[in-house]
Amino acid sequence: MYKEIQKYCSDRNVSLVAVSKTKPIEDIQNLYDQGQRIFGENKVQEMEEKYYKLPKDISWHIIGHLQKNKVKYIASFVGMIHSVDSLELLQIIDKEAKKHNRIIPVLLQFHISKEDTKFGLQLSEAYGIMDDVSINPIENINIVGVMGMASFTDNINLIRSEFKLLKDIFTNLKNRYFSTQNSFSEISMGMSGDFKIAIEEGSTMVRVGSAIFGAR
Repeated sequence: MYKEIQKYCSDRNVSLVAVSKTKPIEDIQNLYDQGQRIFGENKVQEMEEKYYKLPKDISWHIIGHLQKNKVKYIASFVGMIHSVDSLELLQIIDKEAKKHNRIIPVLLQFHISKEDTKFGLQLSEAYGIMDDVSINPIENINIVGVMGMASFTDNINLIRSEFKLLKDIFTNLKNRYFSTQNSFSEISMGMSGDFKIAIEEGSTMVRVGSAIFGAR
């Protein structure tokens, strides 16, 4: 199944993040041996443990909610942080990245679903963050796009509308703050059950776990 998904994404110029949370080293190494280089984890401790045991050309992405006091453990190696949902978290990532002389790519996470349990910003909050950053620049972070999770539902029309919302948010921010920055280009949306819909709606990066590794 991995090869089929990888080809589907590759043919559409979409990055595939293999969500490896809870999966053993052997499963990740097997996928690595087939050519996969981007892996996504939810928990800092688990990602840190895997980082030290697996090849160092893997790009590790944090896709789960990131606690501010955990940033220091991954700042030296994390490839991308998908889940920035506050100015304070952005500032802490910047501070920790500076200690390692790194510029860390991050995505602003937006709440696009009907489920209250999911994290994420509203567009007005993102405006506040970006206005602050315009006045107080951050030097060790590169905001490269947006991330969001659709509702867990069989209602395809609802899922599609939520993905459209995130695409609109991306376009809004691009025009307002990043019109001259080519690096602001990522829309991380779509998981195992809906990644094809997400790609149809403009996703540039999908996060696929169970469809690759099997059910958890």
